[in-house]
Amino acid sequence: MKGYHLGELEELILLTVGILEQEAYGVAILEEIKNQTGRKVNISAIHTVLSRLEEKGFLQSYMGGATEARGGRRKRLFTLSAVGRTAIEEVKNLRNKLYEQLPPLALDFSYGQ
Repeated sequence: MKGYHLGELEELILLTVGILEQEAYGVAILEEIKNQTGRKVNISAIHTVLSRLEEKGFLQSYMGGATEARGGRRKRLFTLSAVGRTAIEEVKNLRNKLYEQLPPLALDFSYGQ
Protein backbone atom coordinates (compact mmCIF):
# COMPACT_ATOMS: atom_id res chain seq x y z
CA MET A 1 0.00 0.00 0.00
CA LYS A 2 3.07 2.20 0.10
CA GLY A 3 2.54 5.33 -1.98
CA TYR A 4 -1.24 4.98 -2.35
CA HIS A 5 -2.46 7.01 0.60
CA LEU A 6 -5.91 8.29 -0.28
CA GLY A 7 -8.34 10.37 1.72
CA GLU A 8 -11.98 9.35 1.75
CA LEU A 9 -13.05 11.94 -0.83
CA GLU A 10 -10.06 11.08 -3.03
CA GLU A 11 -11.06 7.43 -2.94
CA LEU A 12 -14.71 8.24 -3.72
CA ILE A 13 -13.71 10.42 -6.65
CA LEU A 14 -11.33 7.80 -8.08
CA LEU A 15 -14.03 5.16 -7.85
CA THR A 16 -16.59 7.49 -9.39
CA VAL A 17 -14.31 8.37 -12.30
CA GLY A 18 -13.95 4.64 -12.91
CA ILE A 19 -17.72 4.16 -12.77
CA LEU A 20 -18.45 7.03 -15.17
CA GLU A 21 -15.71 5.97 -17.61
CA GLN A 22 -15.71 8.43 -20.54
CA GLU A 23 -18.32 10.73 -18.95
CA ALA A 24 -16.36 11.72 -15.83
CA TYR A 25 -16.33 15.50 -15.42
CA GLY A 26 -16.89 17.71 -12.38
CA VAL A 27 -20.69 17.96 -12.27
CA ALA A 28 -21.24 14.33 -13.34
CA ILE A 29 -18.87 13.18 -10.58
CA LEU A 30 -20.67 15.38 -8.03
CA GLU A 31 -24.08 13.97 -9.04
CA GLU A 32 -22.86 10.36 -9.05
CA ILE A 33 -21.37 10.71 -5.57
CA LYS A 34 -24.64 12.23 -4.34
CA ASN A 35 -26.70 9.43 -5.97
CA GLN A 36 -24.43 6.62 -4.74
CA THR A 37 -23.74 7.87 -1.21
CA GLY A 38 -26.36 10.50 -0.40
CA ARG A 39 -23.54 12.95 0.40
CA LYS A 40 -23.60 16.51 -0.80
CA VAL A 41 -20.16 17.61 -1.93
CA ASN A 42 -19.19 21.11 -2.98
CA ILE A 43 -18.20 21.38 -6.67
CA SER A 44 -15.10 23.34 -5.64
CA ALA A 45 -13.99 20.42 -3.47
CA ILE A 46 -14.52 18.06 -6.42
CA HIS A 47 -12.37 20.21 -8.71
CA THR A 48 -9.66 20.59 -6.06
CA VAL A 49 -9.44 16.84 -5.53
CA LEU A 50 -9.52 16.14 -9.28
CA SER A 51 -6.55 18.48 -9.75
CA ARG A 52 -4.68 16.89 -6.85
CA LEU A 53 -5.31 13.36 -8.14
CA GLU A 54 -4.12 14.38 -11.59
CA GLU A 55 -0.95 15.90 -10.10
CA LYS A 56 -0.33 12.65 -8.21
CA GLY A 57 -0.69 10.73 -11.49
CA PHE A 58 -3.89 8.85 -10.52
CA LEU A 59 -5.99 10.59 -13.19
CA GLN A 60 -5.53 11.94 -16.68
CA SER A 61 -7.69 14.63 -18.22
CA TYR A 62 -8.53 15.92 -21.66
CA MET A 63 -10.89 18.50 -23.09
CA GLY A 64 -14.11 17.16 -24.59
CA GLY A 65 -15.91 18.72 -27.51
CA ALA A 66 -17.95 21.92 -27.24
CA THR A 67 -21.71 21.47 -26.90
CA GLU A 68 -24.67 23.77 -27.44
CA ALA A 69 -26.05 22.77 -24.05
CA ARG A 70 -22.97 24.34 -22.46
CA GLY A 71 -23.03 27.45 -24.62
CA GLY A 72 -20.13 26.20 -26.71
CA ARG A 73 -17.90 25.53 -23.70
CA ARG A 74 -15.90 22.33 -23.46
CA LYS A 75 -15.79 19.92 -20.51
CA ARG A 76 -12.61 18.67 -18.88
CA LEU A 77 -13.07 14.90 -18.79
CA PHE A 78 -11.12 12.58 -16.49
CA THR A 79 -10.01 8.98 -16.82
CA LEU A 80 -8.15 6.66 -14.47
CA SER A 81 -4.46 6.25 -15.20
CA ALA A 82 -2.69 2.93 -14.72
CA VAL A 83 -1.42 4.26 -11.38
CA GLY A 84 -4.99 5.21 -10.41
CA ARG A 85 -6.29 1.73 -11.23
CA THR A 86 -3.46 0.21 -9.18
CA ALA A 87 -4.25 2.54 -6.27
CA ILE A 88 -7.93 1.51 -6.29
CA GLU A 89 -6.97 -2.15 -6.33
CA GLU A 90 -4.49 -1.71 -3.46
CA VAL A 91 -7.02 0.20 -1.33
CA LYS A 92 -9.67 -2.45 -2.03
CA ASN A 93 -7.28 -5.27 -1.10
CA LEU A 94 -6.27 -3.54 2.13
CA ARG A 95 -9.88 -2.89 3.14
CA ASN A 96 -10.90 -6.47 2.34
CA LYS A 97 -7.94 -7.82 4.33
CA LEU A 98 -8.98 -5.76 7.35
CA TYR A 99 -12.68 -6.69 7.06
CA GLU A 100 -11.79 -10.38 6.84
CA GLN A 101 -9.96 -10.12 10.17
CA LEU A 102 -12.98 -8.80 12.06
CA PRO A 103 -14.30 -11.40 14.48
CA PRO A 104 -17.94 -12.35 13.76
CA LEU A 105 -19.12 -10.72 17.00
CA ALA A 106 -17.74 -7.36 15.86
CA LEU A 107 -20.45 -7.26 13.19
CA ASP A 108 -23.22 -8.81 15.29
CA PHE A 109 -25.29 -5.77 16.19
CA SER A 110 -27.57 -7.78 18.49
CA TYR A 111 -24.59 -8.72 20.69
CA GLY A 112 -24.33 -6.80 23.95
CA GLN A 113 -27.80 -5.25 23.80
